[in-house]
Amino acid sequence: MISNDPDFEIKAADVIGLYLNPPAHAVVFCVDEKTAIQALDRKDRMLPLSPGRAESHGFEYKRNGTLSLFAALNTATGEAIGKTAPLHTSEPFVAFLTDVVTSQPPEQEIHVICDNVSSHKTERVRDFLSEHPNVHMHHTPTYTSWLNQVENWFARIQRDVIARGVLTSVKDLDRKLMRYIRQHNENPKPIKWKYDDPSRRIRPVPIQ
Repeated sequence: MISNDPDFEIKAADVIGLYLNPPAHAVVFCVDEKTAIQALDRKDRMLPLSPGRAESHGFEYKRNGTLSLFAALNTATGEAIGKTAPLHTSEPFVAFLTDVVTSQPPEQEIHVICDNVSSHKTERVRDFLSEHPNVHMHHTPTYTSWLNQVENWFARIQRDVIARGVLTSVKDLDRKLMRYIRQHNENPKPIKWKYDDPSRRIRPVPIQ
């Protein structure tokens, strides 16, 4: 999507600068939440991939509740920190930011890239930032989730765990999400973007 943010260039340059030239001795995390992940239990067993046949499963399923997944992707290492919660309000977001802070050495300078959802800008979040002056929040321009690298990582967990998963309960969903994160962190790799087709770059639309 093309952003309509009047400060697009300033905000985008800030985020891209953190990717390309992060402050010395600081850590940069891309943070967001994947909301309302459904624990779907398939009514028919999955038929695995075999010669001449694609993997398939029945279209009927049973809903077993939902979870939200908070994630922070370390842009330098590719490691991920994750935590699930029943809701994605400001309170669990701040609790997750606390987990991110405690995962780092004391007084470590931390830069957090996140979007503009209302739960990221509440008074509770502002209080947290006042209590942790070493944490700096950077908001992407509006309609630019593609600038946040954690969205790329969410696409992987959607493909590998959620879309193809047989999830018997919310607890089962939580267990499989956390197991995926642990396995990912055994061999993490930072995301490196490049244009395969420069002709598809977004260009400003001339004013009529």
